[in-house]
Amino acid sequence: MSSLKEIAAKPENLELLAEGKTKQIYGIRGEEDYVLIRSKDSLTAFNAERKNELEGKSRIASQTTVNVFEYLQLLGLPTHFEQSVSDTEFLARKCTMIPIEWVARRVATGSFLKRNPGVKEGFRFNELKLETFFKDDANDDPQWTDEQIVSNALMIDHLKIGREEISLMKKMTKLVFRVLEKAWALENSALIDMKIEFGVTPEGAILLADVIDNDSWRVWPENDRRLQLDKQVYRDMKEVTEEGLKLVLKNYTKVMELTSSFSKSRQSCHVLIIMGSGSDGVFAFKISDACKVLGLKTTLKVSSAHKTTSDTLEVLADFEDSGVPTVVIAVAGRSNGLGPVIAGNSSLPVINCPPPSESLNLDVWSSLRMPNGIGCTTVLDPSEAALAAAKILASHDHIVFGKVLTTQLKNQITIYNANRKLE
Repeated sequence: MSSLKEIAAKPENLELLAEGKTKQIYGIRGEEDYVLIRSKDSLTAFNAERKNELEGKSRIASQTTVNVFEYLQLLGLPTHFEQSVSDTEFLARKCTMIPIEWVARRVATGSFLKRNPGVKEGFRFNELKLETFFKDDANDDPQWTDEQIVSNALMIDHLKIGREEISLMKKMTKLVFRVLEKAWALENSALIDMKIEFGVTPEGAILLADVIDNDSWRVWPENDRRLQLDKQVYRDMKEVTEEGLKLVLKNYTKVMELTSSFSKSRQSCHVLIIMGSGSDGVFAFKISDACKVLGLKTTLKVSSAHKTTSDTLEVLADFEDSGVPTVVIAVAGRSNGLGPVIAGNSSLPVINCPPPSESLNLDVWSSLRMPNGIGCTTVLDPSEAALAAAKILASHDHIVFGKVLTTQLKNQITIYNANRKLE
């Protein structure tokens, strides 16, 4: 992408395709698959009835979007984002936007209260509340139900938006909210609600698209609305003043700085893979590779519970005393004493993952049937063992948490694509 970045950085290679209230989209001469998205210094509210130019806002908004998309990209979520080009610009996959705005809410506030009288502000949705709005400025973006979306038979670049597409976008919206909610929680802030949009590639794939910046959500530090950092500060102004705009810029800058840490792991999580024999190495490395994809660090050791019991327990002690959240995966066949011995002498979670063999149907019973008080689970597939470890550790690391959710989403996308082929 470096050559494309250089091409896009030259004004003579750009052609304005579209312009919105806060951004411009440029085509790149000689490039069919990508566009350049440039942020503007414009700050708007109430469907642009209130508008101000805020110097520096374009840089802050663009960098916040880059921070968020780099985080989502790290998790493996399908998005249009490619890379940053400048302080105010980034490259994105070209796609046709679906004219539906998706809103996910954790807490009832704002316009939701007006549309749903009787609901008290602060009501918490344990299951995210999703709403959809048809993008139509002339009619103030009316709210649409699933049935209205289906009935209007939107055709986006040869993809008809039906129930299956709506279901997929619901799953993606929930995932985006949950992983950003987890990241904001690490900054002692609550993600209250947010809006996102999707696009369709020429191949018919649905991607998270547009921008996600401080205009896209409500964020309350310490879960206190009075400390809000988002655009609601601008909306709540009875009269826009120079002092008020300085506060908005200060808040936006803080959000840009906080989101820059979203892609950084706060808590290292570890998987200790212990093999009963060196011959199990190939199988153990499959587990290790799958763990790394899920954001987990791994250590591989060879130690026999039968032949070198004290050595096995010494290895275990090093990890128990480290303070690092750790899961042990025991790779041993035949008479599997490795997993049970570790589990019986440690508080760490232990997963048996016996390697395949001609006698696995007999050997596996030593991993499945064991004395009381051991608490050891068994998984046969190496990638599934890694995923099981990641789920155990997901509460300790927001990146592992996000990668687990993205893995589940990819399974759902695979099923969606299989159904599309049948149709």
